[in-house]
Amino acid sequence: MVGSSMRTPSDILCLYGARALRGFGDGFAIIILPVYLSAAGFSPQAIGVVASTSLLGTAVLTLITGFIAPRFELRSLFLAGAGLMVFTGLIFPAAETLALVLLIAFIGSINPSGGDLGMLVPLEHALLTKETADRDRTAIFARYSLIGSLTAAVGSLAAALPETLVSGGWSRLSAIKLMFYLYAVLGLLAALLYRRLPRDHSHAADVPKPALGPSRNIVYRLAALFSMDAFAGGFVVQSLLALWLFQRFNLSLEAASVYFFFSSLLGAMSFPVAAWLAGRIGLINTMVFTHIPSSLCLIAAAFSSDLTVVLALLLVRSALSQMDVPTRSSYVMAVVTPAERTAAASVTAVPRSLASSISPAIAGFMLAGPFSGLPLVVCGVLKIGYDLALLRMFRHTKPPEEVLRSD
Repeated sequence: MVGSSMRTPSDILCLYGARALRGFGDGFAIIILPVYLSAAGFSPQAIGVVASTSLLGTAVLTLITGFIAPRFELRSLFLAGAGLMVFTGLIFPAAETLALVLLIAFIGSINPSGGDLGMLVPLEHALLTKETADRDRTAIFARYSLIGSLTAAVGSLAAALPETLVSGGWSRLSAIKLMFYLYAVLGLLAALLYRRLPRDHSHAADVPKPALGPSRNIVYRLAALFSMDAFAGGFVVQSLLALWLFQRFNLSLEAASVYFFFSSLLGAMSFPVAAWLAGRIGLINTMVFTHIPSSLCLIAAAFSSDLTVVLALLLVRSALSQMDVPTRSSYVMAVVTPAERTAAASVTAVPRSLASSISPAIAGFMLAGPFSGLPLVVCGVLKIGYDLALLRMFRHTKPPEEVLRSD
């Protein structure tokens, strides 16, 4: 239940609706992207470079957004982000050379790691926090993440549509390109929802000139840790994980779409559980003690040669690894001042994008090596290191609602 301080529930509903559209688009785009690039003749190494370029561009745009947000109307920035989705969906099918693909990947909105990155994320986080009471903040972020994951799950199923079209006589490339046009339509629908946001969500007159002020040190420390986590996650972004399953187990596109549907569904189901756990053991403990077992599942999957076992381990990981998504967002918003929220969301997100933009290129070469499961092992080990560091550095830094409970 949204807190009593939420002044305009319709704004929250608009954000939820836009998140649903973006989630659906991300759900099929991250699967279609490597399939399209492979069908166009690109090697795994080239696909890894494209993934890195995409994440790098996401980082740059998110950083710019976070620092200019106090000077611009939020609704205008939301519309710009939706317009970028339309642009990406219309232009990507025309890209045939590596140089053009890299350019569109850098400036476009499709990223291979899912929907919790991008210029729209810090804007939505700031607005959600502004209109939510402290006691309800984690639950609201869990609901926001739940909507994104559920719609991404449905989008994963939609990734099988090209195979249906191919069986009906379409060429493979034409069928895949149609999905990019669908992505553009989703961007247009998101823009219609963002237009419903009132203009009074523009920057406040008393926003300090520095985007980050008293919370600078804690934001920078969190950003450093989140970058370590993201660098690890970049080794198994979903596009590359799909490519690994395609190559090692000859998984079909239909089977991959079903797997990613259930993977997203399990991740979505974990968000309300994460909010419930956070209310009892705290945000930091919830992040750490659900993350470590998920990393162990990933490492185990790398060494298994049985597809059923691998998919089972990856599904268990999906049920645990995403619990830090709403809790992490809620924690960042809780430990900074209201005026710093947009910048804090951006500054903690950007190093994640930058760090995760490096590892996919490395993972692409690992996938072509003698032990294709190496990216999964590297990811799991690094993530465990991140969890232990986060627990050590921030276990005593509590958000307002946990301080009140302890008193």
